[in-house]
Amino acid sequence: MEWYVGVLKKYADFSGRARRKEYWMFFLINIIIGIVLGFLATILKTSILSNIYSLAVLIPGIAVCIRRLHDIGKSGWWWFIALIPLVGPIWLLVLVCTEGDSSNNQYGSNPKAVV
Repeated sequence: MEWYVGVLKKYADFSGRARRKEYWMFFLINIIIGIVLGFLATILKTSILSNIYSLAVLIPGIAVCIRRLHDIGKSGWWWFIALIPLVGPIWLLVLVCTEGDSSNNQYGSNPKAVV
């Protein structure tokens, strides 16, 4: 849960680097919360909670993805590759699964070395 809260604390911080673990733990917890909110939406017959939550985590989700791209030495603009139908999301998935640079790069020091 600390990885999830850590991403939320860096709400709109698009600079620096994010480890794979930080990115994927945020992603996993978002999926779990989304399932719970979807279940509640079915029971309550309204999706307002899901919509509010989705809007609330949109900016931190994009920010952590951009920091993840920075960790592999790519510009944050690579995030837009996901907009290319079919191939784009697959390529972005490959990028976020790639191991980060083991040394410092233009976006900062290795986050694994800091921990």
